[in-house]
Amino acid sequence: MELNSYIDHTNLKATATIEEIQKLCEEASKYHFASVCVHPYYVRLAKELLKGTPVEIGTVVGFPLGANTIETKAFEAINAIENGATEIDMVINLGALKNKDFDYVKEEIEEIRDSIDGHVLKVIIETCYLTEEEIIKMTEICNETFVNFIKTSTGFGSRGATVEDIKLIASHKNDVLEIKASGGIRDLQTAEAMIEAGATRLGTSSAISFLQKEEENCDGHHGS
Repeated sequence: MELNSYIDHTNLKATATIEEIQKLCEEASKYHFASVCVHPYYVRLAKELLKGTPVEIGTVVGFPLGANTIETKAFEAINAIENGATEIDMVINLGALKNKDFDYVKEEIEEIRDSIDGHVLKVIIETCYLTEEEIIKMTEICNETFVNFIKTSTGFGSRGATVEDIKLIASHKNDVLEIKASGGIRDLQTAEAMIEAGATRLGTSSAISFLQKEEENCDGHHGS
């Protein structure tokens, strides 16, 4: 399994520094990760650091609570694209979902999708706060709105992705929608289990440590 191409190499810590973002981008380039995921503040820096590499530049919108207005999220998304982002991870309005205001949730997703001019959109549904019915409903809304990815978690909720979440989404998604598992993916076993369940992207800040372990394992097998 070529794990590298699944990884969104992530640093969304509140205290992330320039040095840490430089390191993140260097690692993403070295390991040929799919993308980096950084705060909007660091998008321009990431664009500069990753110039000439195939690594995509991801950022977050309405993060981490999702309770901003549609207009605010749309502005954030447009601003991020202008600054060099190529992928947008947006948090849905969880309150609106809990209110069963599905039209609002759909409208907000469509507004962001249309405002980013064909760039990749990942819709964060924060599965830790949702019932099975709500996860299924959000999968259906993501099917209907033709977004690129449904994403499990921000990493700031009460828990991250679970294999059960991924399987549930996979059983209700259409052929076009992809799944990004994020939050709590800290070792190789978890990463592989998520992919096996149906995830095609993994948001993690621990990729380097578990890829190095994988390399050690491979070296060990070759030596025996």
